[in-house]
Amino acid sequence: MEQAVEEKIRKYEEFLNERLKKDLQKVLTVREAVYSDIADYLLLKSTIEQLQVAELPKGELRTKVDLGCNFYVQAKVSDPKHVCIAVGQGFFVECTLEEALVLIDKRVALLNKRCDQMTEDSAKIKANIHVVLEGLRELQFTGSVPTQEA
Repeated sequence: MEQAVEEKIRKYEEFLNERLKKDLQKVLTVREAVYSDIADYLLLKSTIEQLQVAELPKGELRTKVDLGCNFYVQAKVSDPKHVCIAVGQGFFVECTLEEALVLIDKRVALLNKRCDQMTEDSAKIKANIHVVLEGLRELQFTGSVPTQEA
């Protein structure tokens, strides 16, 4: 009897550590990546709105572009009235500034829905973790108390 309880406890702990906690970590990592994408789209939206307000003269726009790790290079934009936006899977869409704002709003709404779904998934996983922990406590409590037989 005691050996069977110890085996169940070991299996529950293994399930908790090898499955539930790893699943939770994956969901939270993906959700953080989606939040990062939302931040990037909102930054792009802000930049586009500033370009619209600035009413640039015809011709090219000079700017600095971050290549990563705060390494900037000078760039020339030949047509500042059009932008290319990454829409996923390596595809880009060239559109006007007004079209880009509409596209960004739709993309941010879609990403927010995805974040909401991942938040629900993480809540379910956390609830499952709680249930398994309660089961472990119960098994450990009943396993440590000797049973009395009449």
